[in-house]
Amino acid sequence: MKHYIYAQSTLGRVLLTSDGCSLTGVYFVGQKYAPIPAGEPANDPGRVPFAQARAELAQYFAGERQQFGVPLAPEGTPFQQHVWRALAAIPYGTTVSYAELARSLGAPRSVRAVAAAIARNPIAILIPCHRVIGSNGSLRGYAGGLERKRALLGLEACAETAPAGNASSRLPGAASSVLTIKFAA
Repeated sequence: MKHYIYAQSTLGRVLLTSDGCSLTGVYFVGQKYAPIPAGEPANDPGRVPFAQARAELAQYFAGERQQFGVPLAPEGTPFQQHVWRALAAIPYGTTVSYAELARSLGAPRSVRAVAAAIARNPIAILIPCHRVIGSNGSLRGYAGGLERKRALLGLEACAETAPAGNASSRLPGAASSVLTIKFAA
């Protein structure tokens, strides 16, 4: 993490990290796996991509934005990046189960590995891990806390639970992703 700033959201303080060109992290302060930055935050909140990220997050929390345009560069293993690409393809206002996501990745027996990769998603909200729920429609883990997950789904007008066997609205192909994400080669 080269650069970072803090931003306020309706769900609490958020840490934004950047490599100077792309956003590398969005974490609720105190969430599981969030880095603890050393030193002072960037003294230029207008630095790329912070100004765009802050504006887009404010619009999202105001219910005015469903897609993000800020460039992203999450760092992780090839498997984690594979899972995060699939997360990025889940449309606003829809949910999928962990099992459905694993099946869509061609790894139906790897639900726990998929869940572990989701838990390590470094870019909350923009790579929407909050849209993944249990097969029975129940809310399951979220590094930012289940109350925040419930609030994010509520913001997106998703039902807290779905009827058993019908936990998702749809899971599109990765080609429908609206985010620009740079993954390491």
